[in-house]
Amino acid sequence: MLKPESFPIDKIYVPVKRRKALKSELVQEIAESILEIGQQAPILVRPDEDRFVLVEGLYRLEACKALGEKTIIGLLVSAEVAHQKTFLRHQKTLLRHSPEAEAERQKMVQLRKLRLEKEAAEKSAVASRAVMETESAVLLRERPDKYIRNNLKATPRQLNRGTSGSTPRTLSEWLTQQKHDGGRY
Repeated sequence: MLKPESFPIDKIYVPVKRRKALKSELVQEIAESILEIGQQAPILVRPDEDRFVLVEGLYRLEACKALGEKTIIGLLVSAEVAHQKTFLRHQKTLLRHSPEAEAERQKMVQLRKLRLEKEAAEKSAVASRAVMETESAVLLRERPDKYIRNNLKATPRQLNRGTSGSTPRTLSEWLTQQKHDGGRY
């Protein structure tokens, strides 16, 4: 049974062919995941003179590099195991290009897009509510009498606040006061 160990990142060599396939957005996602929950799966390396050669875990390695880590958790495997892993990776690459795999990938991309759109809409709604509340507060400060007069939920006391003179005693006084204040009747 292999035992996970800590390997210095600067001693791990990544074959040039493997580096070409690197996608920066995936590195970013994995880096965020490592920040949240830590490195869950060790990388695989094989010994090669005074360094180690990466067998599996390119994105985890690059994510740790991006996070400024000096070491990474990995398993030391033999050259035979490394050869088997390389063969299996090649087989996975062939399978990855199948129509079923592409359909599944497109489905996952669409689900992620929908999730991001939903999150953006929620953030926009929160921001919109904050703007509306701020605008209401400004209007209330600038013209409280007009805001209250047009507010259907205002109490009689609030309705009379800011009006000229005393409380009207008759309908005729009230109509006169409303005309004077520009209110609707």
